[in-house]
Amino acid sequence: MPIHESGENYLETILLLQQQNGFVRSVDVANALDYTKASISRAMRILKETGYIEIARSGQITLTPKGVERACAIYERHQVLTRFLMTALGVEHKTADADACRIEHVLSEETFDAVKEYVNRHRF
Repeated sequence: MPIHESGENYLETILLLQQQNGFVRSVDVANALDYTKASISRAMRILKETGYIEIARSGQITLTPKGVERACAIYERHQVLTRFLMTALGVEHKTADADACRIEHVLSEETFDAVKEYVNRHRF
């Protein structure tokens, strides 16, 4: 079952919260994304059913190996695209970050690889 943009955003948010706080609960994700607890609850159920996360009785959310792999890939896209937009095109950080968040989900692997190679080659 393919994961959609919203699911990728949830995984990336869980990854970042886990790195920052060491502990992630649904309420943390809701607060970070400014979504309702009900929509987060539904999303977490779907991510659990598709094998991207596990939820402990305590409510702690952890990424499965499959979830870590996907979250890290999305986060890498976000970082590379933000850096590209800022350094190659001169876009302000806040705008570049917001645009990268949208672009990261629709960009083909071929195009992303070319952007990544460009960024790495030019070491801005």
